[in-house]
Amino acid sequence: MTTNLYWFSSTGNSLKAAKDLAGELGDAKLLSIAKAMSTGQIDQNCDKLGIVFPVYMWGFPSIVVEFINKLKPAGNKYIFTLVTYGGTAMAVHTQAEKLLKANGLELAGGFGVQMPGNYTPMYGARPDEKQRGMFEKERAKIKDIAAIIKSGEKGKIDRGAFLFSWLLSGLVYNMSMPKVHGFDKKFVLEDSCTGCGLCEKVCPVSNIKLVDNKPQWLHKCEHCMGCLQWCPVEAIQYGKSKGRKRYRNPDIKVEELFLK
Repeated sequence: MTTNLYWFSSTGNSLKAAKDLAGELGDAKLLSIAKAMSTGQIDQNCDKLGIVFPVYMWGFPSIVVEFINKLKPAGNKYIFTLVTYGGTAMAVHTQAEKLLKANGLELAGGFGVQMPGNYTPMYGARPDEKQRGMFEKERAKIKDIAAIIKSGEKGKIDRGAFLFSWLLSGLVYNMSMPKVHGFDKKFVLEDSCTGCGLCEKVCPVSNIKLVDNKPQWLHKCEHCMGCLQWCPVEAIQYGKSKGRKRYRNPDIKVEELFLK
């Protein structure tokens, strides 16, 4: 039984979860959603298909929605989602069911693991000790999730409380996500920028272009904060991010996230 694990990640949490799950499954191939969308090549030649991604604004990143909309109907293929989140996943798996159904597909399982939050405009990175505790819990939960996937059991879907899910995954998400590509207008570049180009390389949708050795945002942003988090001199700011500790998953190297 073969499994294709498609992942989307900017600071490494979802890639780490995908790698841990691949290790437990033993038959899994790791594939980048960003690269698949860039090349237009999606490999559905597998027995099981997993989609691994972070929760944004209590719902799907727009690139993952676009990815699912490009999937072809696949009969009775076992399809599952694995999301990483800082606070709660809310109704993201209910969204997944609807998206897949609209494309002639069925969600067999929907799972979630909590990881250190990384939305620096609102808060700084958690203390290292707190992070280590969360990583231990993540590894334990991934083992349980892998056991369910291996068994082929269907119907194990994590769901949030109805009222909060309706408010956050419904109302707030639906109001915010259509505007997400233009959120990059609020990035601020400080004079400390060295023109190293790392932000351009780490952007999953090629939304950053260096002009005179300074990044310019092209207004097709995913709001993933990868450019802000990975900037080696913290020259990129957004909202109240200045002075707040950045977050990058310690087990992921930035080169693993490069689109090219």
